[in-house]
Amino acid sequence: MRHTTLVRTIALILPLACSFALPLVAQDSQDTSVAEAARRSREQKKASAKPAPIITDDTLTPAPTSAPAATPTPAPGAADNAPTGSNTSDQNAPSAADAAEKKKQAVEALKQEVAALQGEVDFAQRSLSLDQDAFYSKPDSSNDKDGKAKLDAEEAELKQKQEDLAQLKAKLADFGAVEEPKTPVPPAKP
Repeated sequence: MRHTTLVRTIALILPLACSFALPLVAQDSQDTSVAEAARRSREQKKASAKPAPIITDDTLTPAPTSAPAATPTPAPGAADNAPTGSNTSDQNAPSAADAAEKKKQAVEALKQEVAALQGEVDFAQRSLSLDQDAFYSKPDSSNDKDGKAKLDAEEAELKQKQEDLAQLKAKLADFGAVEEPKTPVPPAKP
């Protein structure tokens, strides 16, 4: 009887022990593969330690600008023989390159002003639209005279800014610069 109980107990314990032992053996092989993968990834990091270069406008060298041909300078001995009334007005007058550079700077300044004013106009339009929505959503909006006066003032300010923007754009067009639209203009609400 004892012998039978012992055999039954072993028969029950043996499959349980095997079921626990198999995952432990499999885990041991996985640990080695994980360790190998970690070693490989460290080696790859060492190999690719140098990051790829990032190209920006600052890292690129600008193309050389073509300068106007320099005027020939007289030899040092020739200055003594030069007549006294010779072309001093040419030396004082700004060169064509200087004039072109000043015009370019003026155009850039105008473009910046136009962009800034365009942003103000866009902001004023959105603000007016929100204020109109808030004003007209009130049930007693017809009795709110202060709110209506505020809306009228905002509309007048917006129209003034739009006129100033149109004048700046016309001034920019007079310089010969074509102004590119930076943001699409949404259609006006009726």
